[in-house]
Amino acid sequence: MDIQVWSDVVCPWCYLGKTRFEKALASFAGDVTVTYRAYQLDAAPVPRPVRTKDALAAKFGGHERADQMFAHVTAVAAGDGLHLDFDRAIAANTFDAHRLIAWAAGQDRQADMLDALQRAHFTDGIDIGSRQALAQVAGSIGLDRGAAFAYLSSPAGTEAVNADLAEARELGITSVPTFVIDGKYAIQGAQEPATILAALEEIARRETIDVVDIGQ
Repeated sequence: MDIQVWSDVVCPWCYLGKTRFEKALASFAGDVTVTYRAYQLDAAPVPRPVRTKDALAAKFGGHERADQMFAHVTAVAAGDGLHLDFDRAIAANTFDAHRLIAWAAGQDRQADMLDALQRAHFTDGIDIGSRQALAQVAGSIGLDRGAAFAYLSSPAGTEAVNADLAEARELGITSVPTFVIDGKYAIQGAQEPATILAALEEIARRETIDVVDIGQ
């Protein structure tokens, strides 16, 4: 089973969705290949570091509304063992972060890199819009910090990220996380592990039936 996951590093529901998805996979009996694909909730540049709280308060009508949103997702994530600290989180354009994930994928560390970046953003208050900071995150999981910075200082990975963004548009993906299975089925949102597992098992059952029908 091939699963392509579109997500953004600074999306809290993507962080939660990845955690729940991995829990579901741990109970799934089938063989699965997972690839994380780039998506940007907001492609606008962030000219200077600003707290996510302040950035979204300006976007969604004030701090009270933003605080309500943060409180809800923080409580839900805590139930799954994730600590989201929006008092520390810094708003960032994630294009370079996605390039770094593509670089790590070439070293079979894609999921580890995504995990580290999400933790850096949501828990540690690291500005993942900074290339120096991104290189440090790469070093924190045992990858070559200098090589990561050199990669980010070049245009490398730009085409790969743009291709992911273009494919998301072609597929009509407008919210994340979105899990596309075998190019035919989609699961959207941070569903509960049991829900994801049931969906994967149903898809596997359908695909097995299709194979049998073709064989007959």
